[in-house]
Amino acid sequence: MKKTLLAGGLAALAIAAAGGVAVAQQSPERPHARGLRADANADQRLSQAEFVGARVDRLAAADADRDGSVTPDEMRAAAQARHAQRADARFDRLDADNDGSISKAEFEARREARAERGPRPERAYRGPGRRAGRAERAETRGPIVIAEARTRAEAAFARLDADSDGFITTAERQAAHADRRERMSERREARRAQQASPSAPASE
Repeated sequence: MKKTLLAGGLAALAIAAAGGVAVAQQSPERPHARGLRADANADQRLSQAEFVGARVDRLAAADADRDGSVTPDEMRAAAQARHAQRADARFDRLDADNDGSISKAEFEARREARAERGPRPERAYRGPGRRAGRAERAETRGPIVIAEARTRAEAAFARLDADSDGFITTAERQAAHADRRERMSERREARRAQQASPSAPASE
């Protein structure tokens, strides 16, 4: 019963709240919208513990048999559990009187509250194609060793921490992303140039 109400109600709520208006740019008041989801103490920067923990703790939680590695099956089970928890949380937010159902009044109240907050921050679209590709890669690479994931996360933190002060700021993340986009663009241009160049004549 909950799932039926949630699927229909939240979809309608999202459409009504959006009102056909394009989403707003990312809000400066929302650090999570700027890639700082792991900022546990909300100081607008990431320590190494926060950065590494965000990447390793989820793996540790998914390691059902506690063998130090996470199989694709364990990853799928953990993702399904997170999805169910988020769905229950959304339902509970709508079900103001906790009677196990969502009344029209509760639905309308939630829609009005969301409308008062204004458009939601812009988020990158992560459609089924991206999820399918990620699942396929997970099957190909096999189990993830948590200790190796920690080492990679620590190395990534060191690369992002441009001033080596032990913290990653929004500016450092944005600079790293811009640099990565530039390198990807250069590689694409190089591939296009290579494909466009005429083949070398065969030697006689």
